[in-house]
Amino acid sequence: MIAVEGLRKRFGRHLALDDLDFVVPEGEIFGFLGPNGAGKTTTIRILATLARPDGGSARIAGVAVDRDPYGVQRVVGYMPDFFGVYDRLNATEYLEFYGACHDLPAPRRRRVARELLELVDLTARASDQVDTLSRGMKQRLCLARALVHNPQVLLLDEPASGLDPRARIEMRDLIRELRRMGKTILISSHIVPELEELCTWIGVIDRGRVVEVGPKADVLRRATAGQRLRIALAGAGDDRLAAAAARVGTWTGVLDVEVVDGCLEAAIGPDLAAHRLLRDLVEAGFDVAEFTPLAGSLSDLFMRLTGDPEPPARANEEGG
Repeated sequence: MIAVEGLRKRFGRHLALDDLDFVVPEGEIFGFLGPNGAGKTTTIRILATLARPDGGSARIAGVAVDRDPYGVQRVVGYMPDFFGVYDRLNATEYLEFYGACHDLPAPRRRRVARELLELVDLTARASDQVDTLSRGMKQRLCLARALVHNPQVLLLDEPASGLDPRARIEMRDLIRELRRMGKTILISSHIVPELEELCTWIGVIDRGRVVEVGPKADVLRRATAGQRLRIALAGAGDDRLAAAAARVGTWTGVLDVEVVDGCLEAAIGPDLAAHRLLRDLVEAGFDVAEFTPLAGSLSDLFMRLTGDPEPPARANEEGG
């Protein structure tokens, strides 16, 4: 649905995108994760036809972004990370205005506005001025704005930015509902737990390059170098745990071992077979009650793959 190949963008001496490559399959929620300044917002602005790349290509629903921007705008709904609103309009008028911008006939604009306000749970605030709405309500209204022309693809730049926990849950539920409605969704964020819970595909960007991409389950399997094990001993006190930790630590290929919540957690390299470590503990007289691999987290992957990017020359345009 979205195909990006060799995308490049430079702002003066700052290289914002450096041969960027990734694909977003149809019907997925793609989490575009990276530190501030990694190139997320620049990428989304190019996909939304608000900036032109210096090289490479991008296609959305088969439409070339640089060759047919109006065609892209018909299939894409864009929600920026920072947006202006027409504060003196009420919520209905706001959506009808954007419906007019997309050439919707007046009767259809009114119907679409009603349906979208119901979708984002703002029907009760339909006649309220936009400037009286809470931050979370404004976010939902702006998401509704991106939906007025029923796009196939949504580009959401930091949609949960500045929201309280309840508003974040509401936004997350709404995005899941949009996926059930058949939308393909790209979400840019640097909030790792949000993306880990919500997204079905993950792409990690750093210094203008994608450094990891794929289905979330596959990405999480690659989230740690080697493997991390949880080892529980039956009825073991602190001394016994310390002795087991010391023994595990003597093995070549054990990268780290520590006591966490009454159990051992050991990071092992790819060359060490876990079953050999288990057999050694049992033969040494340790009563092993649990010996299981721990799934890598997206936070682990994020910290391992990303560094502090160089400060962008113009943060408002390139900082994402």
